[in-house]
Amino acid sequence: MKVLVACEYSGIVRDAFIRKGHDALSCDLLPSETNGPHYKGDVRNLLDQNWDLMIAHPPCTHLAVSGARWFKNKQQEQAEALEFVKLLLSADIESIALENPVSVISSKVRKPDQIIQPWQYGHGETKATCLWLKNLPKLEPTKVVDGREPRVHMMSPGPNRWKERSRTFTGIAQAMAEQWSPP
Repeated sequence: MKVLVACEYSGIVRDAFIRKGHDALSCDLLPSETNGPHYKGDVRNLLDQNWDLMIAHPPCTHLAVSGARWFKNKQQEQAEALEFVKLLLSADIESIALENPVSVISSKVRKPDQIIQPWQYGHGETKATCLWLKNLPKLEPTKVVDGREPRVHMMSPGPNRWKERSRTFTGIAQAMAEQWSPP
């Protein structure tokens, strides 16, 4: 399967699909943190390259409800972010998963198909993650664990906080690769 992982600098989802034997490429404006196939640039340049599956992680800075108190000051940025989400969801790709935290995508585009938590996939943390799906089944939990802490939300302020908060949990990436691969 040919897989595009849009807006991913970490390589976590890309590498999970590569381990399953797929031709996977991550794409982000940032360089990849890990070695592997990565396009540093705008994902719009790649959307027409006959992908079987795209997993998109568009930036949530202007979308997440956790920043709602600033929405009135960044209406243009939010409008542009929503247009980007719509572009990704309407790409001519057979199967698409768009991932984002609880956000205005739910009210301005459409409700998510599923909301998952890291603790359902082997990580003792809470972080509600919405999935908008096209031609994909909902993810099934793989390893429900106790010790559910909001670690991601409690991170100290700092220049890399956004980057650390945007990282996909490995258990979720593995579930995506296993459950969204052909039998």
